[in-house]
Amino acid sequence: MGEVDQAFIQSIQHRANLDTIEIEGIPLINLSLSHTTDINLLVSEIGNACKNWGFFQVINHGVPLELLEKIKVAAKAFFDQPMEEKRKVKRDEVNPMGYYESEHTKNVRDWKEVFDFLIKDPTFLPASPELEDDEMRTLSNQWPENPPQFREVCQEYAREVEKLGYKLLELIALSLGLPSNRFNGYFEDQLSRMRLNHYPPCPCPELALGVGRHKDAGALTIVAQDDVGGLQVKRKSDGVWVPVKPTPNALVINVGDIIQVWSNEAYESVEHRVVVNSERERFSIPIFFFPSHYVMVKPLEELVNEGNPPKYKPYNFGKFNVARNRSNYKKLEVQNIQISDFKII
Repeated sequence: MGEVDQAFIQSIQHRANLDTIEIEGIPLINLSLSHTTDINLLVSEIGNACKNWGFFQVINHGVPLELLEKIKVAAKAFFDQPMEEKRKVKRDEVNPMGYYESEHTKNVRDWKEVFDFLIKDPTFLPASPELEDDEMRTLSNQWPENPPQFREVCQEYAREVEKLGYKLLELIALSLGLPSNRFNGYFEDQLSRMRLNHYPPCPCPELALGVGRHKDAGALTIVAQDDVGGLQVKRKSDGVWVPVKPTPNALVINVGDIIQVWSNEAYESVEHRVVVNSERERFSIPIFFFPSHYVMVKPLEELVNEGNPPKYKPYNFGKFNVARNRSNYKKLEVQNIQISDFKII
């Protein structure tokens, strides 16, 4: 196994095929309305991407390009610090915001280190996943003293991407035939968070993954990635793992489980993963759009009828989120909670 600890080793069926293949990529959508005067065309493109892929890239998204560069520089500066410096803001089960280097996906350790912070600080969350427990707890960010300006750059970037998030949610709502602001109220006390990911070079990239296969539990994820590449999407049509080729100045968008439930499976959250390589480190910066802790997630009334009955029972997002995150810290004997647990057979 060389330098790779057993905890990182993926089972044979989930290891990446590192042979480079040229393959049709996920859709690239230009959000500029000067590019097309027809909003309906843009809404149609968004709807088709959500339905057929669950993933797309956007350009002319409104996030300042100099800010995109600044956040990538800030991420590298933070992760380049000595381990003892990063561990000053180490997260734990009591405070899950901050630095962490041993996260698990599907009970296998990821080849990465991360820094997490809340978009809304402080944020309130259920104290436990138990439905009868009404106790709440407060989550707050942990900010490092170094590098300088790190906090300011992170918060400025998050504010700009939050604006884009609302814009995309409005376009997705329109694509489902709903009013543009249909989703907005769910995010008043949002649990949304931003993450800085660092994937160091891996001596055995054929054995480990930067992040194992998974689906995102939130409504929407917006990702900035560098030029190294590594993100792969499981294509809905045939199950092939398709690389998301880095596009200059683009952001990667994916539909999460909540939109799958809200849309009653008109749109589907799809599996994705991150492969690593032996020569280059990689950085990515996702923002996960999560609704308020008290939101009951269920198929929207406007999208269900006698011919298309609800496919999911309602679930409380705060409780779901707490239960889901417990598997980040240790290997569990069972798979963590999934939306399939609420599926109506």
